[in-house]
Amino acid sequence: MIREINYWLSEHPAIVGFRWSTDQLFGSTWFFLICSLSIYFLSTMALHHILSLFNRRRPIPLGPFPALHSLLMAMVSGVIFLGILLSTVAEIRDTRWAWRGRTHNSPMQWLLCFPPGTRPSGRVFFWSYAFYLSRFLHLFRAYFAILRRRRAPVARVFSHGAFVAMSFLWLEFSQSFQVLAILSTTLAYAVVFGYRFWAGVGLPVATGSAPVVLGCQFLMLFCNFFCHFGFLFMHFGKGGCSGIGAWIVNSMLNGMFLGAFLHFYGKRDHEYGKYWVLRDKTDEEKKKKIK
Repeated sequence: MIREINYWLSEHPAIVGFRWSTDQLFGSTWFFLICSLSIYFLSTMALHHILSLFNRRRPIPLGPFPALHSLLMAMVSGVIFLGILLSTVAEIRDTRWAWRGRTHNSPMQWLLCFPPGTRPSGRVFFWSYAFYLSRFLHLFRAYFAILRRRRAPVARVFSHGAFVAMSFLWLEFSQSFQVLAILSTTLAYAVVFGYRFWAGVGLPVATGSAPVVLGCQFLMLFCNFFCHFGFLFMHFGKGGCSGIGAWIVNSMLNGMFLGAFLHFYGKRDHEYGKYWVLRDKTDEEKKKKIK
């Protein structure tokens, strides 16, 4: 059983012989990326403005679709996590001979810094491509958020779309440290969406999904910062890394993600604080009336 899983997720010829190509792969061109994201941004903004025009403030019932989407996202993220984990182990095993006697190369350094000139081919790039395609599936969360009239819909729309662009750049420019980024992201998504599915189908939960989501987002941010610092150290101290141009764009987008994250949770905590203050005042007034 374990051998079969390892074969299908890391040793299959389609995975070992994968090559990022704009001629043969779906969604691998700049034209496709720009057109798909343009349609996504225009459709989500149109939906948001239509609901605002009709002064629709109550959430629109979506039935089981959000829960089913969460289940699908959890399964896809889990498969990608296991696939890239097994592929990383296989790549390290197959290239260990090249590191013997060389102190400047190690598996951890390879995870943080692909050598300059690295081509997007092989096992880990196959799962990077799968991760890129899964970002389009994740875009549906923005539509759900708008229909449910959730907070900060514009920030959600932008962050989801920017993540698609980032994952495309990882492949196009053989971005270093993408293996660690995909591992942390897919692990977090498997937990978050699994929990959302659990809560979405009505199974008992203790405190809702907010603590789980927040904890996983903090994990992803921590891993991103670790990867960025490690990448910079390797690039300037060890002779250069692949994908420095894409790293600049990724850093800008990650900074925007961090700003949106802090703004959203800071605003939410402020609203919760006002709620508890009003609740305490109401309780005090009730006690005075009873006395």
